[in-house]
Amino acid sequence: MVSMLFFVDLQMWISPEQCRAGRALLGWSQDELAERSHVSKRSIAGFESGARAAQPRTALDLQRALEAAGIHFLMNDADGGVGVRFSQPSPEPNAETKVSD
Repeated sequence: MVSMLFFVDLQMWISPEQCRAGRALLGWSQDELAERSHVSKRSIAGFESGARAAQPRTALDLQRALEAAGIHFLMNDADGGVGVRFSQPSPEPNAETKVSD
């Protein structure tokens, strides 16, 4: 599958992989992200699977919801490639945390 990147917020690009990884770090389902971002689960599923591109506003809403929960998006730069991490030190790992959907 070809990774698609989408322009967000004049300085930010978010990929489907980053969206899935951000959810994974938080232990969120697509339903949880949909509720917090006000983006439909169908749109999230299509974006994360690469089946369709997210509109810039949709990608921004997803990004902002994940960032508000403590996710920081890493961009491709001299220090390394794209990714995600917690903005602050992560809480104790939860053995039951898993990504659903």
